Amino acid sequence: MSKKLKKTNAARILDGLGINYEIKTYTVDENDLSAVHVAQISGLNIEMIFKTLVARGDKTGIIMAVIGGGDELDLKALARASNNKSVEMIALKELLPLTGYIRGGCSPLGAKKNYPVYLDSRALTLEKISISAGLRGMQIILSPQDLIKATNATVTNLIF
Repeated sequence: MSKKLKKTNAARILDGLGINYEIKTYTVDENDLSAVHVAQISGLNIEMIFKTLVARGDKTGIIMAVIGGGDELDLKALARASNNKSVEMIALKELLPLTGYIRGGCSPLGAKKNYPVYLDSRALTLEKISISAGLRGMQIILSPQDLIKATNATVTNLIF
């Protein structure tokens, strides 16, 4: 590769933990930041792409849910898993101040704070998954077990 890739906080964390990963870059389409579109333009299988959603629990505060790119988060399941009575998605305007990330580039690694991470159990059926590297246009491919190690994620059923 002739162009040196910028290291993101997420990549630096994995480097520091000695975790093997691969970086996949793609051209960003500002009009469609969906994981399904990322799969189409990056050549990655949608089954392996996982998105990071940020929510607020009534008892625990900010939490992150990592689910399949084509899946829909079950907020009740996330509430149960995180010991909250209720959980709601944060407003988009809160994403950057809370995490340091923008929509389409939110990673469960390297946020401003180490928020609790909940990983959908379907990830464990895959050898490798892809998460945002913390920038639009860049994905990190790693084993689900390594993501769990790096984020201390709780594995649970999070989708409908």
